[in-house]
Amino acid sequence: MFIGHFGVGLAAKKIDNKPSLGTLFIASQFIDLLWPVFLLLGIEKVQIESGNTAVTPLNFISYPYSHSLFGVLVWAILMSVVYYMLKKNFRTSLLLGQLVLSHWILDFFTHRPDLPLLPWSDFKVGLGLWNSVALTIIIEGFIFILGAYIYLSATKSENKKGSYGLWSLLIFLTLIYVMNIVGTTPPDTNAIAVAGLFQWLIVAWGYWIDRNRSAVQN
Repeated sequence: MFIGHFGVGLAAKKIDNKPSLGTLFIASQFIDLLWPVFLLLGIEKVQIESGNTAVTPLNFISYPYSHSLFGVLVWAILMSVVYYMLKKNFRTSLLLGQLVLSHWILDFFTHRPDLPLLPWSDFKVGLGLWNSVALTIIIEGFIFILGAYIYLSATKSENKKGSYGLWSLLIFLTLIYVMNIVGTTPPDTNAIAVAGLFQWLIVAWGYWIDRNRSAVQN
């Protein structure tokens, strides 16, 4: 799942308008922001295998630290604790931890059984939504569109940058999603890792958008 995670981050603005959209993106995509770094360091492994699933050619051989359920719980707690230490806001820190965990839950539905429960265990889970391109697009698209709608209803633009910035991001994410599905196979695993690091630009985009939008007062 890709844009679905961003959809969850967008929707979270309705629950708590204190954190920036960029911060919500960090939390909802946190383990996928860690994963490229672990790939480049050789800590985790992925293999390009055409036909691995209908949606992606990636065979996630080993990612026990970024994507095991136990590992994600640790990252979720760490995210909550660090944010609370910095901002002293328990409600937001709890939300960010839940967003980190939400990533694994959504991955559980989309991945084939390659998600480990424990870093040191070979038992892996996944319901395999990626085996169907149509269902993946419908479900993930719904989450993304709903998240965008909720964010739009929870915020208002303060200027043209707030409006154009948001819509350009939504269009950009949609285009990247389509390209990932119909595009060519990545040349190597390093290219996958580097491409994953570019998600930080989306995070920065989220911070910029939020500086030009404000919460709608109910």
